[in-house]
Amino acid sequence: MIEYYQLPLLFAIGTVAGLLNVMAGGGSALTLPALIFLGLDSALANGTNRVAIVVQNLSAILSFRQEKMYQFRTSMKMALWTLPGGVLGAILAIRISDEWFQRILAVVLIGVVISMMLPGFNRAPADAGDSQQRSWLIYPAMFGIGFYGGFIQVGVGFLLMAALFHLLRLNLVHVNMHKVFIVLIYTIPALGVFIWSGNVDWLLGISLAAGNSFGGWWAAKLSVRKGDKIIRYVLFVAIILMALKLLDIF
Repeated sequence: MIEYYQLPLLFAIGTVAGLLNVMAGGGSALTLPALIFLGLDSALANGTNRVAIVVQNLSAILSFRQEKMYQFRTSMKMALWTLPGGVLGAILAIRISDEWFQRILAVVLIGVVISMMLPGFNRAPADAGDSQQRSWLIYPAMFGIGFYGGFIQVGVGFLLMAALFHLLRLNLVHVNMHKVFIVLIYTIPALGVFIWSGNVDWLLGISLAAGNSFGGWWAAKLSVRKGDKIIRYVLFVAIILMALKLLDIF
């Protein structure tokens, strides 16, 4: 049974996650373990989290659009390659056992922490250009990222940033603009798989979505940069604790 304190708690967690997801990535490293700790099984937590991801990215897209930042055709061309991977990943997510999912999630969380420690990870290349300099490698990369996103979602923003930075040589603002659109496109059919299998808690999902959309809206406005270091330190500690808990270390 849902305790009513859980709803404002999820809104607060969702707000922080929305800021992180749009600014860089890693927000689901907070929301997914939080849902599991509230008593949801892995598939239900995974599906419920997707409600928030859809709403958050819609909000961020609208915010970017208000700032005159959108390249629909380029974003869609890349996003379409994530669709088959996203569906396959979601199907795997509803079939895997809770025990294995939580073990994989714990390993992913530790990987997210390690990636946050890498120097210059959240910085665009010095010679970043526009999206005219695209590489064919971006398309198989999008398929793989879609599969990972459909399966576990946590840290997918980091993967997208790496692909867009290093394969297309985009600057930070354009990376985030494309990223929120791509994540939205593969998450819609992935969410459909979770709905079809009965793995969505709508009340918790809507509470989380409200926070995510609020955070995502402001993150798009702020367009990253200032205050990021403090947020990353807090996220670093929180993720370490969640990973240890998922591994039953305490």
